[in-house]
Amino acid sequence: MTIWVEASGPASAPTPRVGAPVPGRGADGTGSAGTLDELVRTHLPGLIRYATVLVGDQHTAADLVQEVLLRAHQRWRRIALTERPDLYLRRMVTNEHLSWRRRWHVRMIRPTADETLVGHAGTGGDPAERLAQEDAMWHRLEQLPPRQRTVLVLRYYEGLADAEIATVLGTSSATVRSHASRALTTLRKTDLNHMETR
Repeated sequence: MTIWVEASGPASAPTPRVGAPVPGRGADGTGSAGTLDELVRTHLPGLIRYATVLVGDQHTAADLVQEVLLRAHQRWRRIALTERPDLYLRRMVTNEHLSWRRRWHVRMIRPTADETLVGHAGTGGDPAERLAQEDAMWHRLEQLPPRQRTVLVLRYYEGLADAEIATVLGTSSATVRSHASRALTTLRKTDLNHMETR
């Protein structure tokens, strides 16, 4: 629902605010009254980072998050009643990512420019070796099934607990642990194969 708020000034028109206040719920998903607008202000950078890691491209990730937020706006009354609206939005991003993968069949991964990677590199060690290792890891992650990759991203990149990941994926904690175990086993095998071929 959109609320029109009067803005101050002689030629000011009412300004739209996304969402309606929901008693007992805050922008962080845990406290006082909040709106979708406040939730987005707090969590948008994290949602885009999360989507970028899932899809491998920031522009595609921004499109994906935008679609999710449009849907969230339409369903905000229901979403606001959940215990953690922020996790619900992550779940929507995850579902949209999996849906896009099904529609596209093949995901397009655009590599980051070397200059950008060098800018993010630390001072220790050989940057070329580190970039080669990161690139190899991206390729190994890319080979994982979508849900296994999503679990690893949520666990190690986003730092979520298994119960929170289960909420995002709409599954049980046991299934999350199973996906993580299979993914790590696959990564270890591919890592050993990579070391043997060097």
